[in-house]
Amino acid sequence: MSILKVFLLGILQGVAEFLPISSSGHLAIAKELFGLGDVPLIFDVMLHLATLAAVCLFFWKQIWELLQVFWRWLTRTAGEEDRPQLHTILAIILGTIVTGVIGVFTSKMIPDLSARWVCGGFLVTAVLLLASGWYGNYRQEHTGTDLYVSPLKGLFIGLVQGLGTLPGISRSGSTIAACLFAGIDRSTAGEFSFILSIPAVLGAFILEAKDLGSVSESMGAGAIIVGMIAAFISGLFALKILMKLIKNGSFRHFAWYLVVVAVLGFIFL
Repeated sequence: MSILKVFLLGILQGVAEFLPISSSGHLAIAKELFGLGDVPLIFDVMLHLATLAAVCLFFWKQIWELLQVFWRWLTRTAGEEDRPQLHTILAIILGTIVTGVIGVFTSKMIPDLSARWVCGGFLVTAVLLLASGWYGNYRQEHTGTDLYVSPLKGLFIGLVQGLGTLPGISRSGSTIAACLFAGIDRSTAGEFSFILSIPAVLGAFILEAKDLGSVSESMGAGAIIVGMIAAFISGLFALKILMKLIKNGSFRHFAWYLVVVAVLGFIFL
């Protein structure tokens, strides 16, 4: 694979990982168009690892605060004011466990999924974005929203995130949608969705790390680094844009974009 193609895949990963349009789905379509069907899954995971670094940098204050609360809990110095964030930490743990269980099964399916399946996933994501956008607005206007995520809601969001590991179903889009359906505040939904992705991506990397040597030999370490840098930089810009869009509650443009891409995919792929 040429450096240019790796660079383009890296940018595609960075943008599509955070915008609710499914990075894995777009990577699968791009590989189909570029004739790169033999690229191992570990390469995708490495690009995800780069966007994970972007998440950690963007949300470092929130992550550090959660780590401090967790440390106070371990040392039995946590106060009553730490309870909401302790619930959020438990929600992250439970959501990660559910995602991991589902991910073990979906990882076996991913290599065999056709481009048409990916297009179907795009349509599922579009429906989730439209429905959750409407419901989020209704909930905010009529009943109010929660600023913290309960453990039970964390289980539900983790379940949806597990399904979001399938190409075409956006992980960020589906988990943000799940947060909105669970009655969570828009800003909190965005933060929780991406912080929840940290252990999920790390887990995927651990599972696929055994193939790291083979992808380095087939593609070259330099190419992988170029792809990761492109994914990291483009991911930071996309993440900043998405967090603004979440607060404004505007997802319909992404939904209609996915519908168009899905229809074109069904016709031409």
